[in-house]
Amino acid sequence: MAQFTNQAQLAYNDSVINSNIAVGEILEVLSVTKTAVGDEYGTDSNLTYIISVVNSGTTPFNALTLTDDLGAYAFDTSSLVPLTYNEGTVTYYINGILQPAPAVTAEGTNLVINGISVPADGNATIVYEVSTNRYAPLGTSAEITNTVTLSGGITPVTAEETVTAESEPELSVTKSVSPVPVAENGTLTYTFVIQNTGNTPATADDLAVITDTFSPVLSNLAVTFNGETWTEPADYTYDEITGAFSSVAGVITVPAATFAQDPATGVWVTTPGVSILTITGTV
Repeated sequence: MAQFTNQAQLAYNDSVINSNIAVGEILEVLSVTKTAVGDEYGTDSNLTYIISVVNSGTTPFNALTLTDDLGAYAFDTSSLVPLTYNEGTVTYYINGILQPAPAVTAEGTNLVINGISVPADGNATIVYEVSTNRYAPLGTSAEITNTVTLSGGITPVTAEETVTAESEPELSVTKSVSPVPVAENGTLTYTFVIQNTGNTPATADDLAVITDTFSPVLSNLAVTFNGETWTEPADYTYDEITGAFSSVAGVITVPAATFAQDPATGVWVTTPGVSILTITGTV
């Protein structure tokens, strides 16, 4: 709803008299809402946005333009765009009926969709996908807010949506063996590097477990985690007949990643949190 004001003047002889200020309101018949399917994002996440345009008036609107700023935010003397439009993903409906794909262009940092029509007492729905890029912040409390603006022969109407960075650990593991080759009856060491690229540490509550079956089977096992000695069965179990190894659920913990934005480029750099499990035995 838009408000307007108006004031009149009365002039006579050498006098000018101002009237009171009359206040009126214009009921806007076009409304826009923007909804993200899923309210969290991570590295290289895909996000789907649904734009709903409702016309509560008796006159249809044609040739409207929808502009999405893709979450642009100020950085130094410029701006960075944390979302990238996924080409060919726009679908467009009028009163729930699929329409031919509208024209999609890029103007500067914006996604621009042209040729939107909304019938009288009807609605239009525009759906499209974007993905996060290297300018998307990932730390705790990080978020992306992006705004759409509907324009084209009307008073522009806007809507915005905010999504937040996932707050959970993101673990991966790599395994190496040394020495290569190893002599028969020699000592062999397996090293497991566990990385966390998430903004939340992996704690005992996450019940992380590493399992492996060693072939050849190892004997005289010695196990350390981040330099601290593990004991059986408090920290792990091992079957010297089958070679089956398993850590006890919850004893593996990994610190959260750290995130820093390059002061020159604005690119976010992730430094994973790391924990190391080493298992040594005789072949």
